[in-house]
Amino acid sequence: MKPAETPAATRLAAHTTLRLGGPARRYVTAATSADLVEAVREADTGGEPVLLLGGGSNLVVGDAGFAGTLVGIATTGWHRDGKIVEVAAGQNWDEFMAGLVAEGLGGLECLSGIPGSVGATPIQNVGAYGCEVAESIVSVDLYDRATREIRTVGADELGFAYRTSVLKGTDSGVVLSVRFEVREDGLSAPIRYAELARVLDVETGALVPAADARDAVLELRRGKGMVLDPADHDTWSAGSFFTNPIVPAAESDAVLARIGGVVGADVKIPRYPADGGVKLSAAWLIERAGFAKGHPGPGGRVSLSTKHTLALTNRGDASTADLLALAREVRDGVRDRFGVTLHPEPLLINCAL
Repeated sequence: MKPAETPAATRLAAHTTLRLGGPARRYVTAATSADLVEAVREADTGGEPVLLLGGGSNLVVGDAGFAGTLVGIATTGWHRDGKIVEVAAGQNWDEFMAGLVAEGLGGLECLSGIPGSVGATPIQNVGAYGCEVAESIVSVDLYDRATREIRTVGADELGFAYRTSVLKGTDSGVVLSVRFEVREDGLSAPIRYAELARVLDVETGALVPAADARDAVLELRRGKGMVLDPADHDTWSAGSFFTNPIVPAAESDAVLARIGGVVGADVKIPRYPADGGVKLSAAWLIERAGFAKGHPGPGGRVSLSTKHTLALTNRGDASTADLLALAREVRDGVRDRFGVTLHPEPLLINCAL
């Protein structure tokens, strides 16, 4: 079966959680991995730019849209062989999380409530509440656009780091499916995140029933407007807009001293160990730079979430230009006050900060 094509121009706003973005020239839906490969191969043969669309939760698309083919990845389902679960790239991530917990399988539940599709998770090395998919991914099947071959790539070849992998920033590999290793004892991954441990009333490092961890994570995410709700404009976002900045070890003392000089030497600066340096809290820096929850952007059409300062939200009639103006204001405000530059987490298509 060939990919289903929608001939009329399709606005990306209809396909992103931000509800922003102009039209694509052509839109096709791929219901199987074979359809997905065919759609990309056909576009490549014709010299047509391709934008792959899963859940649309990590995309900021310019108001001019995308002058090429938008390929909607609609592949779904998963199957298990012992501890290994193989999942289609287009499978809704949180539906997969719910399914694992219902089957008594653990290890990924701290990533519950994250919008988007499974195929995006290795690209971004999706993480939350002390867990990252890199800890559970075994391998990825992808279509190599250069060789036009399907190949399996092991986790050790994916170059996982904080919110990135070798797949991020390039469209050379199209993820078709992902294999995860799960726990068969029904227990969670170790609870490393202090806020989550408090909600669960356990010590950090404890194991709890996976269902309990999932419920607690969803409760926390809802409180921050991070569980999609069409009626709640705080969820009309791309999730966390900025990544937590990592300061190289050689610069960390000077940066921390500079921040302390602004907020006061007695103020505790949230910091976490990271590869090659120290990770700071973007949300903390944003708030200490003077940006409160609900801080408005141009015309009030966009704002920081009223629940969480790390999310930039569409209040209903915004443009991408509005959103980027607010993002620049926040980025520049943090940089001017602390000398730390924040970087966007979502993929920017036909637009830039």
